[in-house]
Amino acid sequence: MMADSLVPSLDHLRQAYAATSKATQITPLLESAALARETGAARFFVKAESLQWAGSFKVRGAYWRLKRLSPDEAKKGVVAYSSGNFAQGLAAAGQALGIPVTIVMPIDAPAAKRDATSGYGAHVVLTDHGERAREEVAAARAREIAASEGLALLPPFDDPEIVAGQAGAGLEALDQLAARQTEADLLFCSVGGGGLIGGVSLAFHYLSPATKIIGVEPEGFDGMGSSLAHGAIETMPIGPKSICDGLMSRRPGDAPFAAVKTAGVRGVTVDDASVRRAMRIAFERLKLVLEPSGAASLAALLGGKVDVTGKTVLVVATGGNVSLADFIAHMNHGRA
Repeated sequence: MMADSLVPSLDHLRQAYAATSKATQITPLLESAALARETGAARFFVKAESLQWAGSFKVRGAYWRLKRLSPDEAKKGVVAYSSGNFAQGLAAAGQALGIPVTIVMPIDAPAAKRDATSGYGAHVVLTDHGERAREEVAAARAREIAASEGLALLPPFDDPEIVAGQAGAGLEALDQLAARQTEADLLFCSVGGGGLIGGVSLAFHYLSPATKIIGVEPEGFDGMGSSLAHGAIETMPIGPKSICDGLMSRRPGDAPFAAVKTAGVRGVTVDDASVRRAMRIAFERLKLVLEPSGAASLAALLGGKVDVTGKTVLVVATGGNVSLADFIAHMNHGRA
């Protein structure tokens, strides 16, 4: 498939948002004058996708992808693999549309995400990956289930329709910024497989081309940044774990990579300590409970990874699916 065919048009993004906006929430665009002063930014905005239905942006792409199924596919159901947030988003969308959903999850996925996925009515299958790449093991099991049960296999991010659905977060933010009579100079968005940043970056590429877009990944899992730097998709070696369980993809998807390359995204990385600090600041200053993956983009901005002096900045806070016990553990990490 040619790269251009992987990049949805602006009309397609708008078509997807028209459908998904009927089933998703308009998440708040929060402004913090205090954080603007501390970072030197002119204005500081946070798009709180952590307050979306099912706790993250994922429901946008999941709902749109399910709407694109044929009647026969929708009747039989779907199977997908995910460490948590896509699982919850797809399960919630499937429940809303009456489509059976099976989710393959790594056995070390957070218990809160496993329980929430089951709570939305999905059938959860756990995989024990040992020393192997967790994503690859889960994907292989999902393919087996799809073949044996005749279910449609839905990738969590590597699908132009997923990219188109996730773009709703960007289109929504653009409308909210326009209502404040401003535009973003810089946009920070976390990256796992790249579905969200693919959609959001395209929305800004089409409608706010002057905005510079920064993709944020955990250290050791910067497949997107490395791929962008070298002009071709690269797979990262299996390395140490990150607290950002939703961002531990070893390579970006073909469709997201085509989108972010089109939009001129560049990548930066963050470490676990900076993510924990961002979680604390989001809680104390913005009154947002963010999971580690959801705070990565904020960590990059607060950590000075990019000079934001005098700029209007927008951070996408992508998810808040974290248990109270895990949140407290992260806040207490490193304390005597």
